[in-house]
Amino acid sequence: MPAIVLDSYALLSFLRGEDDGKVRRLLEKASERDEPLHMTEVNYTEVKYITLRKEGRERWSQIAADLPALPLEFHPVTRRLADVAADLKAQHRVSLADAFAAALAKEKNAELVTGDPEFRSLEDEVKIRWIWLK
Repeated sequence: MPAIVLDSYALLSFLRGEDDGKVRRLLEKASERDEPLHMTEVNYTEVKYITLRKEGRERWSQIAADLPALPLEFHPVTRRLADVAADLKAQHRVSLADAFAAALAKEKNAELVTGDPEFRSLEDEVKIRWIWLK
């Protein structure tokens, strides 16, 4: 299985049960192979604040308790990752968090899993696995 990067859209859709099982199956395969999926700490931040705003602190507490059991590796922002994200943000109309997800996918030569249409402009930069679109 190639390396997989999740953006916040993908993880949120999994947590809400809105992904038709696509992200769940990726997580199951990652667990079976002992090869975690990847996400930046920036995208983790986005998952947390969206959950807090839309579903409340109690729901976030449940998610935070369950996250360590998932085969996810969270990557901190490094200067190299920040430089790639800045270049992508300068060239494409994407959010900063999305630029970081794409930068990690580039760095790991990985597929980026998302359903966020904002990533359409990045299809020439990174391989995208759409969970809803296309």
